[in-house]
Amino acid sequence: MHFLLWVALVGFLAESCLTERPHPPHPPHPPHPPHPPHPSHHPHPPHPPHPTHHPQPPHPCKSPPELEGQLTVTTPNGDFFAYGKYVYDADGQRIRVTDLGQYKNESFHGDILLLFKEGVMYMINNENKTCSKKELTDTFHPLEIPANATLLGQVVLGSLSAPGEGLLVNTWAGENPERETKYVLTFTEFGCLPVSSIFHTPSTGWISTSFFNIIVGIKDPSSLIPPPFCVNATMERGGNGNFFGAFF
Repeated sequence: MHFLLWVALVGFLAESCLTERPHPPHPPHPPHPPHPPHPSHHPHPPHPPHPTHHPQPPHPCKSPPELEGQLTVTTPNGDFFAYGKYVYDADGQRIRVTDLGQYKNESFHGDILLLFKEGVMYMINNENKTCSKKELTDTFHPLEIPANATLLGQVVLGSLSAPGEGLLVNTWAGENPERETKYVLTFTEFGCLPVSSIFHTPSTGWISTSFFNIIVGIKDPSSLIPPPFCVNATMERGGNGNFFGAFF
């Protein structure tokens, strides 16, 4: 349900189409003598026009195709927590995440490269120069607000008391009955950058992700290419071929 509504008020001027019968002309009046000049007046200066605001209603949007940043991922029961960096390439459908965290009281460190077009997921160990290669069964989902999402509201994170103290964001909700998924997404109004997401599937439950320190663009494109020691890695098929399956 939309809580914000943009109402446009349009005015127009209609001319009358009534006709009148012409009257005969009146004789001219003698000219009046000129009036003496009036003393000069000092009119008040005109008031400046009030700025007009035309707020636009929030609408679904898509993030820039190339992003870098940091994120945290958590589950409500506390079994899973991760903090790390990510590189996102929507055009190439590639994501790399390097993180550390804890799953069921066991610490982990991960470096994962997901290549959705190739259907491959690499788990990279730069210290040992080893690489595991698994079949990636997930479908790539771009960072965007789906067209059928429902706007929950628009708020300011922080304050509007002074410039730079607040961030205008929109929160959306939706579901995909076919995949039995539900989501709540918060993106910035300007730039369409992700702020947070809450995602639910029957297999994972609720998963909460926060995004921050975002940079538009990719500083090192080679980070989305498997390192040389991954070339000879053997594909492992079956199992949990998705991002969370790399930890569970």
